[in-house]
Amino acid sequence: MAFATLPAESTEDKNEPLVPPNGAAAFFLVTGLFFLWGIPNNLNDVLIRQFMKSFEITRLQAGLVQSAFYTGYFLFSVPAAMVMRRYGYKVGLMIGLLLYSAGTFCFYPAAQARSYSLFLVALFIIASGLGFLETGANPLIAQLGNPESAVRRLNFSQAFNPLGAITGVLIGTLFIFSGVELQSADILRMKLAGTYDAYLQHETMRVIAPYLVLGAVTLVWALLILRTPFPAIAGSRTPEPTEPAGSYRELLRYPHFLFAVFAQFCYVGAQVGTWSYFIQYAQDYTHLPEKTAGYLLTGTLAGFGVGRFGSSHWMKRVRAHTLMGIFAVANIGLVSAGILFPGWVGLWAIFLTSFFMSLMFPTIFALGLRDLGPNTKAGASLLVMAIIGGAVFTPIIGLVFQATRSMATAMIVPLVCYAVVAVFAFKGSGLRHFGE
Repeated sequence: MAFATLPAESTEDKNEPLVPPNGAAAFFLVTGLFFLWGIPNNLNDVLIRQFMKSFEITRLQAGLVQSAFYTGYFLFSVPAAMVMRRYGYKVGLMIGLLLYSAGTFCFYPAAQARSYSLFLVALFIIASGLGFLETGANPLIAQLGNPESAVRRLNFSQAFNPLGAITGVLIGTLFIFSGVELQSADILRMKLAGTYDAYLQHETMRVIAPYLVLGAVTLVWALLILRTPFPAIAGSRTPEPTEPAGSYRELLRYPHFLFAVFAQFCYVGAQVGTWSYFIQYAQDYTHLPEKTAGYLLTGTLAGFGVGRFGSSHWMKRVRAHTLMGIFAVANIGLVSAGILFPGWVGLWAIFLTSFFMSLMFPTIFALGLRDLGPNTKAGASLLVMAIIGGAVFTPIIGLVFQATRSMATAMIVPLVCYAVVAVFAFKGSGLRHFGE
């Protein structure tokens, strides 16, 4: 069957339901995946701080958490697309959930061995599963109804992702952060008493329980998906003989898509980098305790959620690319304030960026898939691969910090990324494919 694609301009009937009745159950379960993958994505922001403490590593080394995580996305997105092209969306989603769960259970042996490398392997496995989930869930939601409402539908489902993100950071703040932050004198005293290694082991073991519970929930969700009938589009396999199968080479003919991949690469780098180092920024310039900084991170993610739900509504009145451009310009201003005015002013400016970044991922994704026809699944896999930006830009922010000893100066990296998103919104998203 042919894939529904996104039109350049919306002529959506506002009275038409967002999802057809026969797809409601699948829509509910797949939308739940957006919540589920938001949890480990943003638990990483807590892990970075926790591992700096429990493994005594630098910010650059801690940034490898995101590198391992988003490399999993990068490497498994194309295989995920190939599996779903052959066996359908449901099989791909099941594989993703099983990998996700397996990675969470690997946290137990990693903590027992107190091995940072094993933790990175576990995070890689989790992310490989999430690569399957995002490769399938995003285009499935976009296609599960009228093509004219695809952007709004995807923004609605993506609005549950920040709820998962908030849940992840809140779980991490409550159950992983101990609130014990030792000073140099405390460390020396514990070393002399022979208790410092036990303290580090205790801090490492605090990560186990949240991940084991998360793995169990993921397995339950996999069972629900297994037992739920999906509409025809979700069960599509190999294209009919009369239908073109699509190819990655053909995607080179769509400049708006190529720009979308680059914009997504930059956006994810800005988002992941900002959240990864938010706690460090807060502690450097306001000297807040780690738990208080963690609650602030939860608050900025709540703003992200408000922005997601709000943008889904505002897009009824404002074209998606225009609204995203306005939000990108707002973030350029806010990050500039964070760079120029480190302290409480800068912290609140960085805090507010989450609201304005909220619509960027689903909007770039949906606009990038517009008019791709049978190349939609291939295009979706490359847009998911663009998440590698989180692996690339987070260590770069750490490198800038190492060079300048200034977390504020390091925020130049997300500033440049938002500039790329703004250019895509106002110019790149309207490019026509070659041959037209």
